[in-house]
Amino acid sequence: MSKRILLIVSGGIAAYKSLELVRLLRREGIAVRAVMTQSAKQFVTPLSLGVLTEDHVYGDMFDLKEEREIGHIELSRQADLIVVAPATANILAKMAAGIADDLASTLLLATDKPVLTVPAMNVRMWHHKATQRNLAQLRADGIHVMEPDEGVMACNEWGRGRLPEPPAIVAEIKALLAVPRGLDPLADQPDFADEERVSRLAGKHVLVTAGPTHEPIDPVRYITNRSSGKQGFAIAAAAARAGARVTMVAGPVGLPTPTGVTRVDVETAREMLSAVETALPADVAIMVAAVADWRSADEAPRKLKKDGAGAPAPLELIENPDILAIIGASPHRPGLLIGFAAETNDVVPHAKAKLAKKGADWIVANDVSGDVMGGTHNAVHLVTAAGVESWSEMPKDAVAARLVEKIADALSE
Repeated sequence: MSKRILLIVSGGIAAYKSLELVRLLRREGIAVRAVMTQSAKQFVTPLSLGVLTEDHVYGDMFDLKEEREIGHIELSRQADLIVVAPATANILAKMAAGIADDLASTLLLATDKPVLTVPAMNVRMWHHKATQRNLAQLRADGIHVMEPDEGVMACNEWGRGRLPEPPAIVAEIKALLAVPRGLDPLADQPDFADEERVSRLAGKHVLVTAGPTHEPIDPVRYITNRSSGKQGFAIAAAAARAGARVTMVAGPVGLPTPTGVTRVDVETAREMLSAVETALPADVAIMVAAVADWRSADEAPRKLKKDGAGAPAPLELIENPDILAIIGASPHRPGLLIGFAAETNDVVPHAKAKLAKKGADWIVANDVSGDVMGGTHNAVHLVTAAGVESWSEMPKDAVAARLVEKIADALSE
């Protein structure tokens, strides 16, 4: 049977993106049935969604025809996955509190299927303590929460709260459904049980490093790089969704911890190495962190001051430990060791050299000369002993989902 999505569209300005989301899901061979809140109809018409889903669009809790033919209980359980996109602060609050005062919230309370929420709201609403408290409750309840994007809002404020682009949402949905790649998306696919969909890495321990490191020069300055940690966090989240026990060693970034991931926060390269060694043994290690290559030989105990003559402060640099090479030579080396290579030129040749030098099995290489570091998309080359596989640019969540699929395939072999 084809995979089936119940899409709940709530009333935010980002509701217009639900039309593109439906179009992309249908292209993947995923059937979509839509439910709209009353406020969502102020932004998108049921007719538009109905044309794209080729199905009736539901919205009225007390429509006798709907209740007789479908029923809100049956409707809540016919899908393989329920997706709330956009998920406003209001519907997130209802879900966290168990309120069922319209069709959408009643379906969410009545379902026994996995639920993915894709929040979208004003940045101040996103950071409000009530919203964050509701999100924590939803995660604790087993609801999948997709992190919103940063950017300019419809209200012209800037920050986190933008609905992720539809291709990124599709990648998240496919990861939760575990839709096999390479199959005809229009062909019938096995209707696996929910547990089987998300258990490809069940029983495996996956170790991930993410983010930058900060190497102190003095109490107020440090050496670092532009890594945001988004790609590493996305990979940790994808591995957890695939059923793995995930340990993530994270440099200093402000990203929320993905559901099901054990997080260890560090600051320096030496602290990261120690945390990685402590986390071993692992079946898979994915070294995504952009570790600073050098640190100050002597960290000044006080702030370095200008001398008034224009001479720079003396700064002697020494190399940091090469975490990937150390783990590659360790007696506790994971069975599958994956490194990342951020390059600005000769990306594939540098990655091939790194693969041979560091003792890794795979290198994921990308060109960071643009806005990749800190951005939402990535285009990577997977370099292995068998050759080079180049992936077109896609959201970082999609890169993560695809990499985790490759890892599951490799372990199954």
